[in-house]
Amino acid sequence: MPKPYGELRLEYPTPKYIAFTEPCNYGFEYSDFAKIAPSNKKPCWYYLVYPQLKAKVFITYYPVENNLNEHIMESEKMVYDHTIKATSIDTKSFAYPEKRVFGNFYELKGHTASNIQFYATDSTKHFVTAYLYFNTRPKPDSLAPAVDYVKNDLLHLIDTFQWKK
Repeated sequence: MPKPYGELRLEYPTPKYIAFTEPCNYGFEYSDFAKIAPSNKKPCWYYLVYPQLKAKVFITYYPVENNLNEHIMESEKMVYDHTIKATSIDTKSFAYPEKRVFGNFYELKGHTASNIQFYATDSTKHFVTAYLYFNTRPKPDSLAPAVDYVKNDLLHLIDTFQWKK
């Protein structure tokens, strides 16, 4: 008698959010399912690491010195470098004028190395980018639950994002 088909059921904990308290010009809340680690490449560059998911969000900070368009173009280049493997790239703009937080959120579908990217800026002094990568070959179907989980965390991060100076 053949065995019945089984379906993989992945369950992730309901996130509890922690304030990012590092001495940088920005702050946000992130899930306690993730850990913050400094990247040591530049000040205020961090990894948001999801050990159980084998995922890492690279967070970079740049001061804006009359070069906002360069930062935006470089961030968009990082997104659109994936068009070779992407089946679609969904872009959503966000704006929180009361906090002076503006940016774009990109969701990349298909066999892309990075599934989610975003940038945030105050348009005058600060620019932050974030890129999600999994430590595995791109497999959209099997990664989908993990991508959705991290996506919700990153949307919360954006909702709580603020500039400190």
